[in-house]
Amino acid sequence: MEVRVCDEWPGGLGWITDERIPRTSHALAVGGGVWLVDPVDTPDLDERISRLGEPRGVIQLLDRHERDSPAIARRLGVPHHEVPLRSIPGAPFELVPLVRMPGWREVALWHPEGRVLVCADALGTLPYFRAPGELLGVHPFLRLLPPRALARLSPLRVLVGHGEGVHGDAAAVAVRDAVTASRRRTPAWALGLGIEAAGALAGRLRRLGVR
Repeated sequence: MEVRVCDEWPGGLGWITDERIPRTSHALAVGGGVWLVDPVDTPDLDERISRLGEPRGVIQLLDRHERDSPAIARRLGVPHHEVPLRSIPGAPFELVPLVRMPGWREVALWHPEGRVLVCADALGTLPYFRAPGELLGVHPFLRLLPPRALARLSPLRVLVGHGEGVHGDAAAVAVRDAVTASRRRTPAWALGLGIEAAGALAGRLRRLGVR
């Protein structure tokens, strides 16, 4: 499994796996401490963290995103916060509840001072999340019941669990656009997904020599 850095700025970094469904992890550096969010382990992870600051904790935003969180937390000697519903001791973040149902518990992480929003699955930038023209999309299973609580936030950086982040002035617009237009864009999203799937199938058949 190959891993590359996809989001990097003075306050943190993100890294993404080269898999059928890429997984993205994050390290946020705040006040000399480093908080890891939904991390996948890599050989150089400890070295990268040490450049950012002192490890403070591992935060798991989604119940099914355990990934390597427990092992990394044990190795670094820090707490593993699994889908925390209340504030995390010593952390300068707000937690935004998004989904609470059997098999899917998810919160978002909001850092008001840095204007950084981290979502696990509720928002994403991979193609299957996005309707045509969207930078950021709502998870397919949430398109009809989008996480409207995120519309009140005005992030400069949106980091997601699947795909690269959205940075700069476009970030806040992308979040509001995604959650407020999710329902009415569902037909366009489904059509775009069907066209993409058909194209992928045609490409695979061509590679197999089927015409």
